[in-house]
Amino acid sequence: MNELLDPLLLARWQFGLTTVYHFLFVPLTIGLATTAAVFQTAWVRTGKIEYLRITRFFGTIFLINFAMGVVTGIVQEFQFGMNWSEYSRFVGDVFGAPLALEGLLAFFLEATFIGLWIFGWNRLPQKLHLATIWVVAIGTILSAYFIIAANAFMQNPVGYQMNAERGRAELVDIWALLTNPVAVAAFPHTIAASFMVSAGLVISAAAWHLARNQHLDTMRPALKFGLWTMVGAGALTTFFGDQLSLAMVATQPMKMAAAEATYDTVCGADASFSLFTLGTPDGSTELFSIRVPYLLALLSTHTLDGCVEGINDLQALYTDLYGPGDYAPIIWVTYWSFRWMIGLGMLHILVAVAGLWLTRKGRMPRQRWVWTVAIWSFPLSLLAMIVGWVFTEMGRQPWIVFSLLPTESAVSPNVTGLEVLISLVAFTLIYGALAVVEVKLILKAIRTGPPEIAAPDPETGEVEHAATVY
Repeated sequence: MNELLDPLLLARWQFGLTTVYHFLFVPLTIGLATTAAVFQTAWVRTGKIEYLRITRFFGTIFLINFAMGVVTGIVQEFQFGMNWSEYSRFVGDVFGAPLALEGLLAFFLEATFIGLWIFGWNRLPQKLHLATIWVVAIGTILSAYFIIAANAFMQNPVGYQMNAERGRAELVDIWALLTNPVAVAAFPHTIAASFMVSAGLVISAAAWHLARNQHLDTMRPALKFGLWTMVGAGALTTFFGDQLSLAMVATQPMKMAAAEATYDTVCGADASFSLFTLGTPDGSTELFSIRVPYLLALLSTHTLDGCVEGINDLQALYTDLYGPGDYAPIIWVTYWSFRWMIGLGMLHILVAVAGLWLTRKGRMPRQRWVWTVAIWSFPLSLLAMIVGWVFTEMGRQPWIVFSLLPTESAVSPNVTGLEVLISLVAFTLIYGALAVVEVKLILKAIRTGPPEIAAPDPETGEVEHAATVY
């Protein structure tokens, strides 16, 4: 019972659950804002009413998602003071800077221009109104960068100095913080993956209507856009993921060793990548595996004869540097989350490639199963991003700030396990209810389909019904 009421364990579960839940909305917000901006630009440039209908359709879904993301994001930040006060005290001077920039420069930008976009139909000049949604899209991407920069400090602390008297890290170089090599590598990887997630929703929503032979004039171009975006964003995600792996090896070699469950340092052909492995429960002994020679060396060093440090060697090194302790993360979590991230993402790209082939030259498949696959493929990229973040955060353990602050030292000292359990149950129930609301609202918007909009007035350029509040 004492183990079940361990404040550290419960606090980690609570932050993990609320973070994953909040993250469900982040990639969709980033991707759908740009999707709406692209289609509104197409409408302004061509005057085709179909593009305006697509803009309004996905714009509605974007606004639903954005509202939910704001609510869950605010609640998530409360936990820094509730359960992680020692972390906040230790890193607050550093961590607060990018969070403040995110709030002042990015979130306020988004909130202001979302309002102008919602209520600016037929009130603002057409091109000025178009600019508002582009500002929103840029704001979402800026917001992501500042959050990633804050997280990157936990992966690779830079731009700080230790105040021994106060026992905390203090910011001395904000430029170093914002140009952290981990942030620079993680940012494009995350944004490209976000476009994969939003493309998945576009594909599924369009497929749902096309399977029923309805809204063909809007859903055909939407489907093509989603398929091409998935393939393009997937290629970029793969490329930038490779760059991120180099940064990870340079700053957190233990994470890469855990991702492959490599206990001893290996080089060249021995630095192989296992596509599938069966081992003992603790992950220390391999019973069976399917391996690709040289691939781990290539991923880690971009050379075929490169070496990858093993868990045992790194454990000995960290023991010398930081004192006694277990410096390896949970091996099976890092091993399988790394593979699920890659596998789910690649599978969604393959679905999109197949979709482009099946719909080439304007064809629409007649087989029902094709549309079923397209509709139900949406979670693939989203799940890939979630397990990717699980890998990123769990692979850093036992550190909450790598090499500076162990996770066990960051929890609030005066919070009891029962108090954390109560808030964990409360948050889970509330978030569960919000999830039901979110899913129902989005499904309703998808089933309703794009709005019926008359052609613009030839004299004024105004569009009937376009001023309707979302």
